[in-house]
Amino acid sequence: MIILIPLLLLFHSSSAATTTTTTVSISQQFKEAPQFYNSPKCPKIAQTRTLTSTNVPSVHVAMTLDSAYIRGSMAAILSVLQHSTCPENIIFHFVTSTSSNTPLLRTTISNSFPYLNFRVYSFNDSHVSGLISTSIRAALDCPLNYARSYLANILPAHVSKVVYLDSDLVLVDDIAKLAATPLGDSILAAPEYCNANFTFYFTPTFWSNPSLSSTFKGRKPCYFNTGVMVMDLDRWRAGGYTKKIEEWMELQKRMRIYELGSLPPFLLVFAGKIAPVNHRWNQHGLGGDNFRGLCRDLHPGPVSLLHWSGKSKPWVRLDAERPCPLDALWAPYDLLKPLFSFDS
Repeated sequence: MIILIPLLLLFHSSSAATTTTTTVSISQQFKEAPQFYNSPKCPKIAQTRTLTSTNVPSVHVAMTLDSAYIRGSMAAILSVLQHSTCPENIIFHFVTSTSSNTPLLRTTISNSFPYLNFRVYSFNDSHVSGLISTSIRAALDCPLNYARSYLANILPAHVSKVVYLDSDLVLVDDIAKLAATPLGDSILAAPEYCNANFTFYFTPTFWSNPSLSSTFKGRKPCYFNTGVMVMDLDRWRAGGYTKKIEEWMELQKRMRIYELGSLPPFLLVFAGKIAPVNHRWNQHGLGGDNFRGLCRDLHPGPVSLLHWSGKSKPWVRLDAERPCPLDALWAPYDLLKPLFSFDS
């Protein structure tokens, strides 16, 4: 059965279950992942595809899905399940673009993870496309990159807290630890990098305008990567934070104040106001910089999550037989079938 839920007339969602039996040929096909079971100490969660219960001890994970990054998404899902103590208690929320083949993406997930508890939501590209300004890399201008700003509207109202993950990462630790991050009075939590040059993320036009640069007055703003966030959706909804982000995007269309896609509006609204997360939960930048995509090493310290943010992705480099050393850590989670094993 497919369940449709209107949310602000901008989004719709459907459960993982589907009655369609149509087989659609795609250029990438994936193996079925192993089934993962809860530890005996895990609390019980109601096994329901409607995902409407509010009183369940579950971890909600939100990700975007598209054909360009589906291979990375599959690896990320597998890594989350494989390292979880209570994998059956994880509920995935996948957001797709209205311009994508959503039924095919849903079927791809179902075929590789037949026991996964998930729902797919369709995000209306046109709602945000008029707000997007060109950035330093074309891939950053995809409307789906901005879906994270709308999660409070997209996801059902009973989902009060979610872990947002990009598609170019793998976890090597239990996601429940990340989900349990204390938020205090903050709207979201993420690893902060205060040694980064924060001024780099905004143009001279921004810093030379006192009314704009005073945005950070009274704050100690630090860079954080929006590919890994713990978000309090109830507080987000109550504070109207989607609108606050949109207002900065509207200003960007009139006078260019940043160069880097969907990240700067998050920094403008939240930098200096977020709850800190240990750096082990976002060893980011493994895809290299946004221009050349050169190989990078891990940051010092322990690792719970590896993130190939940046221009190059591990599956692309592996296919080209030009991998970076750390791409070998991503490869065990790759579910892609070899070409010769594809069904005709």
